[in-house]
Amino acid sequence: MKTVNQLGNAAAGVFSLVVVLIAWEILCRVLEVRPIMLPLPSDIFVELWSELAWYGMHSLYTLWTTLAGFVIAVLGGVLIAIALVGSKVFERFLYPLIIGFNSVPKVALAPLFVVWLGTGAEPKIAIAFLIAVFAVIVDTVHGLRSVPNDVIDLGKVLKGSSWDFFFKVKLPCALPSMVAGMKVAMSLALVGAIVGEFVSSQRGLGYVIMSAQGMFDTVRVFAALFILAVMGLALYGLLAWIERRATPWREIHAE
Repeated sequence: MKTVNQLGNAAAGVFSLVVVLIAWEILCRVLEVRPIMLPLPSDIFVELWSELAWYGMHSLYTLWTTLAGFVIAVLGGVLIAIALVGSKVFERFLYPLIIGFNSVPKVALAPLFVVWLGTGAEPKIAIAFLIAVFAVIVDTVHGLRSVPNDVIDLGKVLKGSSWDFFFKVKLPCALPSMVAGMKVAMSLALVGAIVGEFVSSQRGLGYVIMSAQGMFDTVRVFAALFILAVMGLALYGLLAWIERRATPWREIHAE
């Protein structure tokens, strides 16, 4: 039954996308919208198909920097969250700094990372990490602090070690919140990678958009945006699949 529902949701999503694209095509033709303002979906797909290998190369570069920044954000964010929950002193001194630093626009820091780290993949990964890590920290802290009191009391009664209690009780209880933060962080990491490519890059979908914008090639801009949308949906779907495997008890309760 769950598989049928999931397939139904996927089919509904594909159907709605097809309807939007058809309506877009018809309205642009009827209203005679200039291609430089809003290209036809058919022209976008022709552009993608004619340069499939070229777009694939740039997409893989953006995907690599996104995933690298995301993985570092998850590892660093979870460790920082554990430290914040486990130490009041650490929380008192570090949490205000984290919140304050998160308020700084990362776009303003992007040129500095180019100066510090060069023009390779490193500044893109660093920006993706900085934009994504705050969501992981906040949701992990929330999850670790949301363990029910009766579960905590049960752990004390069983007299297990603090290490066992954390990994066998506290962490599983926090997983739903952690995965929710990771879903947000994945989208933000993709944004961070594109921002880094806007600032300085010769590869990636951000570079494709910037170079096409300079030549007023709107079709190429929309082609890159379409790939980014598909990439974001695929990465979100991957995390949703991981969530279902990591928290099977939630599926049982949902039934």
